[in-house]
Amino acid sequence: MDVTLDELRRRLGEDGLTVLDVRTVLEYDGSAPSSCDPRHGHIRGARNLPLEQLLECRSGKEVRELVALPEGTEIVAYCHVGQRSGFATQVLRGAGYEARNYAGSWHEWSRDPSLPSD
Repeated sequence: MDVTLDELRRRLGEDGLTVLDVRTVLEYDGSAPSSCDPRHGHIRGARNLPLEQLLECRSGKEVRELVALPEGTEIVAYCHVGQRSGFATQVLRGAGYEARNYAGSWHEWSRDPSLPSD
Protein backbone atom coordinates (compact mmCIF):
# COMPACT_ATOMS: atom_id res chain seq x y z
CA MET A 1 0.00 0.00 0.00
CA ASP A 2 1.25 3.49 -0.86
CA VAL A 3 1.96 6.12 1.78
CA THR A 4 -0.38 9.12 1.74
CA LEU A 5 0.56 12.74 2.28
CA ASP A 6 -1.24 12.77 5.64
CA GLU A 7 0.53 9.64 6.87
CA LEU A 8 3.96 10.90 5.84
CA ARG A 9 3.27 14.30 7.43
CA ARG A 10 2.39 12.57 10.73
CA ARG A 11 5.30 10.15 10.67
CA LEU A 12 8.11 12.39 9.38
CA GLY A 13 11.06 12.13 11.77
CA GLU A 14 9.76 8.95 13.39
CA ASP A 15 12.43 6.53 14.67
CA GLY A 16 12.77 3.52 12.38
CA LEU A 17 11.44 5.39 9.32
CA THR A 18 13.75 6.49 6.52
CA VAL A 19 12.47 8.77 3.76
CA LEU A 20 14.43 8.02 0.60
CA ASP A 21 14.48 10.48 -2.31
CA VAL A 22 15.35 8.53 -5.47
CA ARG A 23 15.58 11.56 -7.76
CA THR A 24 18.88 12.78 -9.15
CA VAL A 25 21.26 14.71 -6.91
CA LEU A 26 20.44 17.91 -8.82
CA GLU A 27 16.68 17.42 -8.30
CA TYR A 28 17.27 16.65 -4.63
CA ASP A 29 19.36 19.76 -3.96
CA GLY A 30 17.01 21.96 -6.00
CA SER A 31 19.50 23.01 -8.68
CA ALA A 32 17.58 21.17 -11.44
CA PRO A 33 13.98 22.01 -10.52
CA SER A 34 10.87 21.08 -12.39
CA SER A 35 9.01 24.16 -13.59
CA CYS A 36 5.68 22.69 -12.44
CA ASP A 37 6.70 22.66 -8.76
CA PRO A 38 6.24 25.79 -6.64
CA ARG A 39 9.12 24.80 -4.32
CA HIS A 40 12.42 23.10 -5.03
CA GLY A 41 14.58 20.84 -2.93
CA HIS A 42 13.54 17.81 -0.91
CA ILE A 43 11.46 16.64 2.03
CA ARG A 44 13.23 17.65 5.24
CA GLY A 45 15.24 14.74 6.61
CA ALA A 46 15.11 12.72 3.38
CA ARG A 47 18.18 10.86 2.26
CA ASN A 48 19.12 10.93 -1.42
CA LEU A 49 19.83 7.71 -3.31
CA PRO A 50 19.30 8.18 -7.06
CA LEU A 51 17.40 5.34 -8.72
CA GLU A 52 20.24 4.94 -11.23
CA GLN A 53 22.61 3.93 -8.40
CA LEU A 54 20.08 1.48 -7.02
CA LEU A 55 19.64 -0.12 -10.45
CA GLU A 56 23.40 -0.73 -10.76
CA CYS A 57 23.11 -3.33 -7.99
CA ARG A 58 23.04 -6.92 -9.22
CA SER A 59 21.82 -8.63 -6.06
CA GLY A 60 19.86 -8.04 -2.90
CA LYS A 61 23.14 -8.07 -1.00
CA GLU A 62 24.47 -5.21 -3.15
CA VAL A 63 21.24 -3.25 -2.59
CA ARG A 64 21.54 -3.74 1.18
CA GLU A 65 25.21 -2.64 1.11
CA LEU A 66 24.30 0.49 -0.88
CA VAL A 67 21.26 1.42 1.23
CA ALA A 68 23.09 0.53 4.46
CA LEU A 69 20.09 0.67 6.80
CA PRO A 70 19.54 -1.62 9.77
CA GLU A 71 17.21 -4.56 9.47
CA GLY A 72 13.66 -3.59 10.39
CA THR A 73 13.97 -0.04 9.06
CA GLU A 74 10.88 1.04 7.15
CA ILE A 75 11.60 2.97 3.96
CA VAL A 76 9.29 5.44 2.26
CA ALA A 77 10.57 6.20 -1.23
CA TYR A 78 9.58 9.21 -3.31
CA CYS A 79 10.65 10.98 -6.50
CA HIS A 80 8.92 13.65 -8.56
CA VAL A 81 5.60 12.00 -9.42
CA GLY A 82 5.88 8.50 -7.93
CA GLN A 83 7.05 6.47 -10.92
CA ARG A 84 10.75 6.11 -10.14
CA SER A 85 9.98 5.62 -6.46
CA GLY A 86 7.44 2.92 -7.30
CA PHE A 87 10.14 1.00 -9.12
CA ALA A 88 12.67 1.67 -6.34
CA THR A 89 10.18 0.30 -3.81
CA GLN A 90 10.01 -2.99 -5.71
CA VAL A 91 13.83 -3.24 -5.79
CA LEU A 92 14.05 -2.46 -2.06
CA ARG A 93 11.39 -5.06 -1.21
CA GLY A 94 13.26 -7.61 -3.30
CA ALA A 95 16.32 -6.91 -1.13
CA GLY A 96 14.32 -7.59 2.03
CA TYR A 97 13.38 -4.08 3.13
CA GLU A 98 9.93 -2.99 4.26
CA ALA A 99 9.43 -0.32 1.59
CA ARG A 100 6.45 1.75 0.52
CA ASN A 101 5.96 4.34 -2.18
CA TYR A 102 4.83 7.91 -1.59
CA ALA A 103 3.04 8.22 -4.93
CA GLY A 104 2.25 11.92 -4.52
CA SER A 105 5.99 12.50 -4.21
CA TRP A 106 7.64 15.91 -4.50
CA HIS A 107 4.99 17.10 -6.96
CA GLU A 108 2.38 16.92 -4.18
CA TRP A 109 4.63 17.81 -1.22
CA SER A 110 5.99 20.98 -2.85
CA ARG A 111 2.49 22.44 -3.19
CA ASP A 112 1.88 22.77 0.54
CA PRO A 113 4.11 25.51 2.04
CA SER A 114 3.35 24.27 5.57
CA LEU A 115 5.24 21.00 4.89
CA PRO A 116 8.93 20.98 5.84
CA SER A 117 11.48 20.97 3.05
CA ASP A 118 15.15 21.75 2.52
